[in-house]
Amino acid sequence: MQIFSFSPFGYEGSLVTVEVDLRRGIPAVDIVGLADGAVKESRERMRSAIRNCGFEFPLERVLISLSPADLKKEGAGFDLAVALGVLYASEGAAGRFNSQVLETEDILIMGELELCGNVRAVRGIHAAVTTAAASGISYCIVPAANATEAREVNGVKVFGAENLSQAFDALQNKDLFTSKNSLGQQQPDSEEYEVIEGVEFEKEIPGMEYTDVSNQLELIRGLQIAAAGGHNLMAFGPPGCGKTLSLQRFPGLLPLLTVEEAQPVTRIYSLAGMLKLRDSLVRTPPFRMPHQTASIEGICGGGPNCRPGEISLAHNGVLFLDEAAEFKTSVLQMLRVPIESGSITLSRAGRSTVYPARFQLLLATNPCPCGNYGSDSKLCLCSARAVENYWNKFSGPLLDRIDIRVNVSLPCSQETDDSTPQKISTTQLRIPIARAVNIQRKRQGIKNAQLDPQAISRFCITEKEAQEYLDEQAAKNDFSPRAVASCLKLGRTIADMEQSRLIGIEHIREAVFYRKLEGGIA
Repeated sequence: MQIFSFSPFGYEGSLVTVEVDLRRGIPAVDIVGLADGAVKESRERMRSAIRNCGFEFPLERVLISLSPADLKKEGAGFDLAVALGVLYASEGAAGRFNSQVLETEDILIMGELELCGNVRAVRGIHAAVTTAAASGISYCIVPAANATEAREVNGVKVFGAENLSQAFDALQNKDLFTSKNSLGQQQPDSEEYEVIEGVEFEKEIPGMEYTDVSNQLELIRGLQIAAAGGHNLMAFGPPGCGKTLSLQRFPGLLPLLTVEEAQPVTRIYSLAGMLKLRDSLVRTPPFRMPHQTASIEGICGGGPNCRPGEISLAHNGVLFLDEAAEFKTSVLQMLRVPIESGSITLSRAGRSTVYPARFQLLLATNPCPCGNYGSDSKLCLCSARAVENYWNKFSGPLLDRIDIRVNVSLPCSQETDDSTPQKISTTQLRIPIARAVNIQRKRQGIKNAQLDPQAISRFCITEKEAQEYLDEQAAKNDFSPRAVASCLKLGRTIADMEQSRLIGIEHIREAVFYRKLEGGIA
């Protein structure tokens, strides 16, 4: 039997072989293999845990090797593997270990030990089990609190240990290991989720209802299209017009992630230590809303272990930058490459890692520093230079990657006629979104916003009149090739919402409207 543990670094991490040798000499415990302080301290935790669980700690000299030797080992997740390695060596030597049960199997073991022998939860379990499964390891012992996330990995049998004694017993009994299928875990509880047009949505939760947003149908329509096709969106307008209120409710429009989409999200949150205890797959799309003071490392990720940043935590979800112009220019410009590539490469101390970062960007900003530029009822005190510098923070290449731009005005204070509805519920908004999402999943497997030029020519088929209108508007508004492709993808999403095979002129007309508004930004 070979015992493995896991050293998290970046998105990938590495399996670590745990070897124990008992030899004659003055009783002591030596750990080799480039271990940090937390790993070296496991000697004392392990010694106390073994004795407090009723086992005898070997009186020989104990050598513990963590390999590969040139890989730095960090964290307390090695405690359980080291302790079981010592028990396996000592009890096996004394003939008290049934070595025939798992003798031919490799096993992954992770967990932090308390002095009493209880096993504490650690981060990175989902990533560790996924890596182990890819290496052909099919048995895992993890903390009981992390067992649910570990069982989400197919092809792996897991034992969730409450304490060291249970973990040691599991080494001698294959029947204690279970998988997700053997526990009979099925689809999410129908009381928490609902199905619309074959697409799962989380049941409405307080704070996500769009009937609370009055007289902003243009913005809400833009958000609906963005949710249906995964398009980036910018809303700009004076303070108090409802930009932030509307964009914060955007998660209510998003369908649940598929199992394939949820796997990398769960891995990222596991590595970041942000999975809730006894949680399984992260099926709810992430919605990240960093503060304007966030550093470039906080947004893109970094640190000694290359921890994930906000753009990776928003993978397959949404990154919402409120008061976007108040973010550092370097932070805003850094977003350009991940938006295009869907990933980010981090390099630290001679090592590098690639995090997925396929996020949907939402921006909300004022039209000028004081917020009153273009208002009919308020006076703007900003100079032309101040307004220009304010918008220069975004840069043309970044704005060119924003598919939908909405100029939000202050809602009219007077009550509107009852015959003209000015509100729409979240449930009503979800129906066309579900239609579009279902079509996209069956047709190309990705969102329309992620289509590359070859996929655009294949799937974004327009009527002749619609293509002529797009060519005319592209010449009139000086659209870049990316802007033309953006209009086609927007038109494809709008057509999908109406279950239309071809992109008609009305679809393209609305797409061009949201790409460039009168009085808006180019």
